[in-house]
Amino acid sequence: MGVTAYCLLIGIYRYWFLRLKIYRPSTALSPQTRFTIIIPARNEASSIVHCLNSIQQLAYPPDMLEVIVVNDHSTDGTPDIVLQRREQFPSLKLINLADHLNGTLNAYKKRAIEIAVAESNGNWIVTTDADCTVPPQWLSLLDQYIQAKQPVFVAAPVMFTLTKSWLGLFQVLDFMSLQGITASAVAAGYHSMCNGANLAYSKAAFETVDGFSGIDHIASGDDMLLMYKIKQQYPGKLGFLFSPDAIVQTAPMPDWVSFLNQRIRWASKADSYSEKNIFWVLFLVYCVNALLLAGLLLGMLFQGLYPWMIYLLGAKTVVELLFMWPVAGFFHQRKSLFFFPFMQPFHIVYTVVAGWLGKFGSYQWKGRSVR
Repeated sequence: MGVTAYCLLIGIYRYWFLRLKIYRPSTALSPQTRFTIIIPARNEASSIVHCLNSIQQLAYPPDMLEVIVVNDHSTDGTPDIVLQRREQFPSLKLINLADHLNGTLNAYKKRAIEIAVAESNGNWIVTTDADCTVPPQWLSLLDQYIQAKQPVFVAAPVMFTLTKSWLGLFQVLDFMSLQGITASAVAAGYHSMCNGANLAYSKAAFETVDGFSGIDHIASGDDMLLMYKIKQQYPGKLGFLFSPDAIVQTAPMPDWVSFLNQRIRWASKADSYSEKNIFWVLFLVYCVNALLLAGLLLGMLFQGLYPWMIYLLGAKTVVELLFMWPVAGFFHQRKSLFFFPFMQPFHIVYTVVAGWLGKFGSYQWKGRSVR
């Protein structure tokens, strides 16, 4: 029954994804939104240059754009790189988080964003990560969307850059499915997921909900948990910028340890969602993967069970491929789907392990240990 319910759920997600229409502004409106881009950064010397380069190439009036990098106790050259770039980028600011803290925290990134918002000049906050690159029309599309739709919170697509490594391809496929589910939920009228690498919200809305107050004890969740707070205060005022020209690119994790730690971090906030429908969806996904993993292991001992598990695994793979086909088309990644069936066993194992450790274990992130 669980696998049947899961397949039905994926079928529903596919239906709603196919109903999405790419956002294209109907008229060319003059830019009106003053944006502050906030980039929390911890030991990002190897990537922040590319991030800032892409921001400097944005097709948006420089006098309506401000960039704030918050240095979160970096031990490399990250702050020096930002200071050097200020000579060519007058609207770039650097805030050292250490200057604003008296003790230790569990949610450094949330605190970094709160401090930057307090010192921002824009009326809209845009967040991204220091290892991301943004497309040239990013803010122009966002400004047009804000003027047309009048939201207070806008999520937008994110995708990993495709590398030649097996792990990189695995992350692209896994993350693409999450992005497809995010977009499908929006099409169905629900905002259930978003990603802080490509997020925008009204500064006034952020202040109205008192920022991260009430969720600042959770290390992650600067995106989804904030979204739920704003959604409760502003029902019907959330949007999703569904456009390939708004996709922010980010690098996949370089190794299995950092990948698993990232997914444990994401899983750690699952039972903190105020809207329990997303929790039950995640719980169903976890149970199905745990069932398949247990069945495949037991099938080695009870041979009569093994064919049934292979059948269920095949059904799951086919249904997911049908869902992934239009999603991969949006992200221009359809060639990658050839490897999707071969990665199913690894996906099942990591889902079960990361889900369990996200609830009962701890993880390392940016050199910090978090429970």
